[in-house]
Amino acid sequence: MMNTKEFAKTLGVALIHSETDANIDLAPYADLAPENVAFVERFHKSIPFYRPTPLVSLENLSKQLGVGGIYVKNESKRFEEFGLNAFKGMGGIFAVGQVICRQLGLDPETTTYEMLNTPEIREKTKDMVFITTTDGNHGRGVAWAAHQYGCKSYVYMPKGSAQSRVEAIKRVGAEDCIVTEMNYDDTVKLTAKLAAENGWHLVQDTAWEGYEEIPQLIVQGYTTLGHEAVEQMEAIGAGEPTHVFLQAGVGSLAGSLIGYYAHLLKNRPRFIIVEPTMVACFYNSAKIADGAPHGVESAENTIMAGLNCGEPSIGVWPVIRDLATDYIACDDDLTEDGMRLYANPTAGDEAIVSGESAAVGLGLVNRIMSKPELEDIRKAMGFDEHSRILLISTEGATDPVGYERVVGVKA
Repeated sequence: MMNTKEFAKTLGVALIHSETDANIDLAPYADLAPENVAFVERFHKSIPFYRPTPLVSLENLSKQLGVGGIYVKNESKRFEEFGLNAFKGMGGIFAVGQVICRQLGLDPETTTYEMLNTPEIREKTKDMVFITTTDGNHGRGVAWAAHQYGCKSYVYMPKGSAQSRVEAIKRVGAEDCIVTEMNYDDTVKLTAKLAAENGWHLVQDTAWEGYEEIPQLIVQGYTTLGHEAVEQMEAIGAGEPTHVFLQAGVGSLAGSLIGYYAHLLKNRPRFIIVEPTMVACFYNSAKIADGAPHGVESAENTIMAGLNCGEPSIGVWPVIRDLATDYIACDDDLTEDGMRLYANPTAGDEAIVSGESAAVGLGLVNRIMSKPELEDIRKAMGFDEHSRILLISTEGATDPVGYERVVGVKA
């Protein structure tokens, strides 16, 4: 059972606060402990074109809002020379590489990127086919990763997906990208069926009963991002974060950083799960509070396309359930506010190109800290002048048309 308190929805923000156990046994999440994911970062660093993305300090906005600091991990710069501009490539290139290792009997903990790209290995992998479902960035990451290893890929997207996202997936090497007439969760079922029928390799970032190993590889793949962020905060003298805002679609990034930071950081921060109001499956699970994950009946359209997922991944649900302190469901105007605030920052702060699924954390912090009507939420979340807030701007303008519509200028 989860001990939770729900706050009334105000100004587009609904909050559930969850009491977490400061002394909880972290052994069930040991696969995310630093010593057990060190090989993930070693693999990423073996990639010739890998480099950490920037951490941006919004110093002047922090002063304006009365918090100790707002630090933004700018994932619009992730593998930008390939046109990815999103964090998903980190999970994709690691997980696809791990699948190849297992297929060829290579040691997954010592094999490097360059070892997987020798002529001898590429001859063995050239007929391997990967398949996945995506709202955009995950599929682009998997298609790009498969192409980097000389493999083939097919990507399926739910109805309503932007054509610009389809074309972007094709540009990074997918054999094809197909938009279905189904929602995200039903499209996942379709790709799982196609993988089984054709002997293809399903690389999905959501887990269900009987399909858990590969999604967990993707989750582990994001820990490198988490390590980069805390190293960068330390390097500028910011210390550890006190609040970490984590967007959740199926929950892979959120589960990854929660599990990793719970082991890594001396003082456990508040972990805040953020979802669109219309498809807030983790919020819904916290509201029911019976310890089990609960999906939403239907995934309605939201501008936050990358978060438009109706079923929590069972692979990350336990760590989110046990360690997340707050669950927020918010309206689309919060992320639109965040996109504009990133693009037109407080004087003296650096501008960031932040897409629809990336900017919601900043929109929330700005509204929570600036609106008197949200004082109860502000107090419940423990915000004050000492708060050091870590935000993950997970994507750039991955839908250029949508970005220009909201921000008013091209990225």
